[in-house]
Amino acid sequence: MTYSIVARDPDSGELGIGVQSHYFAAAAAVPWAEAGVGAVATQSVPELGYGPKGLALMRDGVSAPDALKQLVAADEMAPLRQVAMVDSSGEVGVHTGAGCVAIAQDLAAAQVSVQANMMLHPTVAEAMMSAYESTDDALVMRIIAALDAAEAEGGDARGRQAAGVLVVSGERSESPWDNVLVNVRVDDSTEPLPELRRLVGVGRAAGEMAGTFPLLFAPAFDDSTSGAVEDALMTLDRSQETMSPTNYEPTFWKAMLLAKAGRIEEARAALATCRSGRAEWGEFVSRMGPAGILPDPTVVAALLDESA
Repeated sequence: MTYSIVARDPDSGELGIGVQSHYFAAAAAVPWAEAGVGAVATQSVPELGYGPKGLALMRDGVSAPDALKQLVAADEMAPLRQVAMVDSSGEVGVHTGAGCVAIAQDLAAAQVSVQANMMLHPTVAEAMMSAYESTDDALVMRIIAALDAAEAEGGDARGRQAAGVLVVSGERSESPWDNVLVNVRVDDSTEPLPELRRLVGVGRAAGEMAGTFPLLFAPAFDDSTSGAVEDALMTLDRSQETMSPTNYEPTFWKAMLLAKAGRIEEARAALATCRSGRAEWGEFVSRMGPAGILPDPTVVAALLDESA
């Protein structure tokens, strides 16, 4: 019921999974990953336990092929499963049970595996692998390219509904939840892959916006911070370009950064843009004092002065 890809980027060590299916919220079940440990895709008649159990084995040093063999051997319904795993060293294991609904196939190469079942045409796996290997971009975009290639070959015989991509860091840590780089799902859509690509872009923009927050909470600016302020302003402009046209949050934080830097007229102009779409952004400014972003009440008053 699904096509998916598991991969390790040989340069960054990042581990990722991408999936598309005619099945509601497919990405809530198929992809599993842990930073510096491995990635798992479990599908067909999915047994979710392959995810956490496979990761636990790989965390303990068992290779992806051996971990998968252990789990398949203990699974009475193994003929109905389709599972792929990649570990932190790039070893790949894949299992397509004989009972998976045709067209069912898998194809593995160095540090990557693509797998599919219920496909319309037998060309899906090769198209996915070719797209992944020929795309020169970050891992998340190579994964999405593979998903797009599968859909271009006809994809799931039943159509399309849900998609997702999960990418984690290649560095193992005691807090792996801090090393999830991308985790985006489209649970129900007539065009899940274009929406997935859009959301990945929005997620990247939101991450860049969040990267400016330490500067917003920093003490008063001086000459030593001028360069950082200019960089942050450009970042916020870039983030705004990617966001929904009605989402003015990057512009709001730009206004706060400008005000903090003493550039009140520019800040007022940016804030006016926000308020034109949602008047409540103006009321939100008053909360910046207690939060430590605009501790000077005269700055807040100047921003909100309707007579200026």
